Amino acid sequence: MELKDKIVTSYVAFEDKVDTNSAIHEIRTEALENFEKLGFPTKKLEAWKYTSLNNVLKNDFSLFPNRDVAVELADVKKYFIHDIDTYNVVFIDGKYSSFLSETTHDTIDVCLMSSALSKPKYKAVIDKYFNKIAKQDNLTSLNTAFASEGAYIHIPKNVEVKKPIQIINFTTGSEVAVMTQPRNLIVVDENAHVQIIERHQSLTSNAVLSNVVTEIFSAKSSTVDVYKIQNDDLNASIVDNTYVDQKSNSVVSVHTFSFGGNITRNNLNFYQNGEHIDSILKGITIIEGKQHVDHHTLVHHIEPNCESHQDYKGIFDERSTGVFNGKVIVNKEAQKTNAYQQNNNVLISDKATINAKPQLEIFADDVKCSHGCTIGQLDDDALFYMQQRGIPKKEGKALLMFAFANTVLESVKIPEVKTRITKLIANKLGVKIGFDL
Repeated sequence: MELKDKIVTSYVAFEDKVDTNSAIHEIRTEALENFEKLGFPTKKLEAWKYTSLNNVLKNDFSLFPNRDVAVELADVKKYFIHDIDTYNVVFIDGKYSSFLSETTHDTIDVCLMSSALSKPKYKAVIDKYFNKIAKQDNLTSLNTAFASEGAYIHIPKNVEVKKPIQIINFTTGSEVAVMTQPRNLIVVDENAHVQIIERHQSLTSNAVLSNVVTEIFSAKSSTVDVYKIQNDDLNASIVDNTYVDQKSNSVVSVHTFSFGGNITRNNLNFYQNGEHIDSILKGITIIEGKQHVDHHTLVHHIEPNCESHQDYKGIFDERSTGVFNGKVIVNKEAQKTNAYQQNNNVLISDKATINAKPQLEIFADDVKCSHGCTIGQLDDDALFYMQQRGIPKKEGKALLMFAFANTVLESVKIPEVKTRITKLIANKLGVKIGFDL
């Protein structure tokens, strides 16, 4: 049986585990019908032209792991940003881990999507926000059909959350191959502020496919900072679909750090529904072997006097493949827009590949929009200069690559996250760096 047919057939078993009388049941059913019609994306689709899931989808994925595996904190502590106090929402094979988590309902709600979908006190928020900006495409529809668990975060008006929130999904290898469907909903009310760190981590060499959907609603004058750390096992793949709705005077930044995994696909969509909005999208990719990272971004400028800033850096070694497809749409009414998009790539190996497609669709006439893309190699003259001053070639290359990525790192607002990313970069480059960027 093909995976698509297995998924459709499994929906009956899924219905037995959830409340079919809830308002979301109709949403799930419609989403399943849409996935059944569309199937998995293929390279025939323009948006998936350079990324194929065929080898991943050959695995006989289990959708509902039956065996619970105990995970000790000592075994996974290194995957947390443990240098600071945080709220933690942790899942193991798609199931909530109360032992590893620290949630709260004190002033703010940091808890489970399953609770939010089933309890009456959350109904008003769910009805207003759930599945309201997520696209009805292949994999988003698949996630919506099986949406039952993930993180639910609601920050009320005028609240500044004092410590970051970590969302971590572990997979243990309890099955030969596992597919998970995490669903996150983040609602940040007027003049509120929150920082979120998200990570998906496989603890096994078995095949894993995470199909993630996150909806973020940033109300008037709110601030949301999101940091995605992707440094997974070589048999783990992820499709991360993130949708952001912004209102007037809000600032939302999403930093994506892609260092590991088999196939990584990031779909990041921003919709600016108000004036004086700032959208910040930044990323660093460092991969090797046959790893594949695909960044698809969209910023839709709908109203005037808004800004967006995109800055993606890629370093590709051996036979790795990178994709950057960034689109900026400026509506006719979105005058005085300032949109900046930049994608810079370094190929360490002549067998590495980068496919870049920056796009601007501008329908307004009083705007400042720019985009650029570069693909090259390290500066031999700069490397020679460093060697002449006693810096070994390997360390010299690492320093040049750190400098190359620094425009992304310098905007990270959580020092402990910045330190962790610096160490991950040094590890990827195989050197020890005696300073922090």
